[in-house]
Amino acid sequence: MTTKQISDNSFALHLDDGRVFTLSNRRGDDMDSILWSVGRTYNWENTPQSIGDFRIVPYGPNNLLPSDLRSTVDDNNLAPGIIERQLGLLFGQGVFLYQLAFESGEIQHLWQQDKDIESWLSDWDYISYIKGITTDYLYLKGYFNAVYLTRGHRIGKPARISHLEHIPAKNARLEWTDSRRLADVKHILVGNFEQNCLDTGVRTFPMYDRKNPGRYPVSAAYNSTYSFSRDFYSVPPYWGALRWIVRGSEIPSIFKYVTDNGLNLAYHVHSPNGYWENKRDILKLANPDWSEARVEREIANLSVKLLEDLTEVLSGKENAGKFFHTIDVVDETGTAQTWKIEAIDQKIKDFVDSQLKIAEASSSAITSGMGLHPSLSNVMVNGKLASGSEMLYAFRLHLLSNVAVAEQAILEQINQAIAFNFPNKNLRLGFYHQSLKAEEDLSSSDRVKNQ
Repeated sequence: MTTKQISDNSFALHLDDGRVFTLSNRRGDDMDSILWSVGRTYNWENTPQSIGDFRIVPYGPNNLLPSDLRSTVDDNNLAPGIIERQLGLLFGQGVFLYQLAFESGEIQHLWQQDKDIESWLSDWDYISYIKGITTDYLYLKGYFNAVYLTRGHRIGKPARISHLEHIPAKNARLEWTDSRRLADVKHILVGNFEQNCLDTGVRTFPMYDRKNPGRYPVSAAYNSTYSFSRDFYSVPPYWGALRWIVRGSEIPSIFKYVTDNGLNLAYHVHSPNGYWENKRDILKLANPDWSEARVEREIANLSVKLLEDLTEVLSGKENAGKFFHTIDVVDETGTAQTWKIEAIDQKIKDFVDSQLKIAEASSSAITSGMGLHPSLSNVMVNGKLASGSEMLYAFRLHLLSNVAVAEQAILEQINQAIAFNFPNKNLRLGFYHQSLKAEEDLSSSDRVKNQ
């Protein structure tokens, strides 16, 4: 029995009888702590980790959860596209200012323009900022950002927020607090944690004061949607689907391994030993001066020529009707030494079908775990794509149930900045989504415009 590694998390087990099994998620590697230990008995937030002179809340069991999730998701053929689709569905037609109003007992978004706020936003790349924090939020259900004040407050002018900056989650950590309360965290530490901050050192930001945004010239914040029974960092909604993401990612590697290393034989040809002994005798009688080595080389040439002719007969539909002729030889015991050609049932179809079923199950589990309806992710269910009406219904349900919570968490910080800089405006940013109608609900003129 031998074991060969197929990829980072898959192995092929070769048994002595010729059977091969594929194994995934081997215990003991880096992914083991994420896929098996986490969420069961081990809580990485229980113990602080030291980086230089600082104590931090480790982000994951090895303090590299953002980087590990990046690698796991990037290796999958489905997950990155789903997150991109979620980003597009959430972002909609863009980010615009609105004011809330109540009409007939229903909430209305009154979308407006404001030159003062728009001028402030145009002074810094707020769109890139929003896309950055939204991406981190979709991957991790949380994000880090820095808040910068204008320099005028240093000479006595009223404090005003200059701009906000996205801090990639892989580069930021919360400072440890013995109270184990997120509200008591005093600082956010920034550095290259993938290299233990050896090349960048650690930069310390005071925690942003939501009650007094103008308290610090530069501060940082961690914004998230709370994950059940976790003290500091949130975990993504697809946390339980990580094993499926890894399993689905391994199937192409398994297929490649089988293709590269499989025998792919269609027939097993049995040639009688007496046939070749007879050939040796004929060669020796016809060429008495040949050595044994010369005779064996000639036998090898004859076998190659014979097998090439046999291959031509057995392969290709154009060879239907051809035949292979031999004369049976009877040995001293009266046993016929005859050629035999047996078709080999490799059962490769059963193997492929089983892997494809696993791939289909993983696709369904991934889309469900990531909170996106299959019809919105272009995933085929039972070999079929969703109809237009199914997609429309799923889209409307997505807007009603999935957008509000994410929008509030993602845009909370920038909306606090707008409220601080423009206290009398009563405006906030939101993701604008154009309402969709079924084709039968459109007028004929609208249908022409939409073509």
